[in-house]
Amino acid sequence: MTHQDFREQLLPTLPDQPGIYQFLDAADDILYVGKAKNLRNRVSSYFGDRKHQLPKTRVMVKHARRVVFTLVETEQDALLLEATLIKKHRPRYNVALKDGKTHPYIVIKNERFPRVFVTRNIHRDGSTYFGPYAVAGQIHTIMELVRSLFPLRNCPLNLSPSHIQKGKYKVCLEYHVKNCAGPCAGLESEEQYDEKIQQIRNILKGNFASVTRHLREQMQRFAEELDFESALTIKQRLQAFENYQAKSSVVNPAIHNVDVFSIACEHEKLAFVNYLKVANGAIINTFTLELAKNLNDDPVDLLAIAVPYLAEKFNSALEEIIVPMPVPLADPSVKCTVPKGGDKKKLLDLSEKNVRYYALQKRREESNYIDKQTPAERILRTLQKDLSMDEAPLHIECFDNSNIQGAHPVAAMVFFRNARPAKKDYRHFNIKTVEGPNDFASMSEVVHRRYARLLEENAPLPQLIVIDGGKGQLSAAVESLKALEIYERVTVVGIAKRLEEIYFPDDPLPLMLSKKSESLRLLQHIRNEAHRFAITFHRAQRSRAFTRSSLTEIPGVGTKTAEKLLQAFGSAKKVQAAPPESLEAVVGKALAQKIAAWRSP
Repeated sequence: MTHQDFREQLLPTLPDQPGIYQFLDAADDILYVGKAKNLRNRVSSYFGDRKHQLPKTRVMVKHARRVVFTLVETEQDALLLEATLIKKHRPRYNVALKDGKTHPYIVIKNERFPRVFVTRNIHRDGSTYFGPYAVAGQIHTIMELVRSLFPLRNCPLNLSPSHIQKGKYKVCLEYHVKNCAGPCAGLESEEQYDEKIQQIRNILKGNFASVTRHLREQMQRFAEELDFESALTIKQRLQAFENYQAKSSVVNPAIHNVDVFSIACEHEKLAFVNYLKVANGAIINTFTLELAKNLNDDPVDLLAIAVPYLAEKFNSALEEIIVPMPVPLADPSVKCTVPKGGDKKKLLDLSEKNVRYYALQKRREESNYIDKQTPAERILRTLQKDLSMDEAPLHIECFDNSNIQGAHPVAAMVFFRNARPAKKDYRHFNIKTVEGPNDFASMSEVVHRRYARLLEENAPLPQLIVIDGGKGQLSAAVESLKALEIYERVTVVGIAKRLEEIYFPDDPLPLMLSKKSESLRLLQHIRNEAHRFAITFHRAQRSRAFTRSSLTEIPGVGTKTAEKLLQAFGSAKKVQAAPPESLEAVVGKALAQKIAAWRSP
């Protein structure tokens, strides 16, 4: 859209009312979503003096073909609609939340005698999840505290009333080392167990006072019953809990259920938002979010995006937020506090200290990484990011099939280490179980054979497996990986030749990498090398089969004898030229005479 088009066509249609606007490209894909108190003034700013515009803004406007807008009643409505559209469409030029990590949760399972453990997977089965926890040390400290205070079962047994009544289970070692009270054998009642679970919920919610009261009441009851050994055990647990509480409490305990946010925007491309969750005067969770700023670098707007996102991520009800500046939110009932002093200001200072340190550490890491990384490391890190892998793919294997109308089906595997081919580790396969031209079944066979062998030899698995082909070949490979129970341990993708599309299992939409991408070039190199190696092996097999078939035309010469002759003389042509005595030494006098008669005109 040109400036003249804007002045002549769009400007007269824009109202001076609050609303949201969307820039769309020629394919009607949304490039950018924004909100405005006054739509006419805000959208006009994109077509005014471009001297002070960000380069990305100029590029976005250049690619835009039209602008659509939606009127709303209030600024809160505009905020809510903007957030909804960004979350749904993820426009290219809006702020991007760089939070691809899967952080762990503590789960209380929805079952009789619930287990409590750490997980990264959320299942909608009625279980209760606390977290996520961004700092690994924090979750380990909490779990150690929980296990020491309240011994629980960790076995997956079905502890139904009938099973316990029938005495189906016996106590295990965990019971004898006092890590479990033996509910499986009826040694602990469901009521006693659920009482411990309730106190664990209080710890995870930050309700420390009720936990302290519960432990004191237990200690008092044991003392009154003259069970001094149990009373001493509870006293030791109470001291451990009070030590943990002392380390966790940083402000006035009267401050409860508040969320603290601070922001650092000094980085050229990123903004960082630190989050502290405070309950009953104790910080029970902390996290720093990275945002790719794109067209927007206003701290207020960035916080307006980050606050509801982090609240949803950490399951916070957002009753009160502590922030360095007023932040407009879609929910007007949230109390927004900008403290000038006191304990709440100390909390904000702590959050700002954390976010400044995080930003400084990020700059140092980037500087060191750029200085130290090799080209191979750079390419593999890019590939890791593009494929959303947990680690860089230092070990990559790629498979390809080769046959002509089903004749002589073979497959090949190439091995890349540190982005370079390791040719001594290449492997080729003769297809053994598949009849006719069936690429899917052939791929399933060779993938199963390769990784069954690695498992048998206890050899390391690759981080990345590349399948030359589309969804069909990829699905066949995945079936074999699942059958071997290693699917969750590797990343597997397919690369289609026509449009160089990257396919993931269970995802109908392919990944389209830039044709100039280093990671795509690496995948193409690996795929082409696998294809070359497969074709070379296939040609050799065809040539060998042709030579063998010419010898088996001799009366009395079967496949094994033909192999014996080829091994001795090297080729059918040399067999034909060999003197009778040489033939006799290999196959005997009678067969040597038949070969001599066959080659005579």
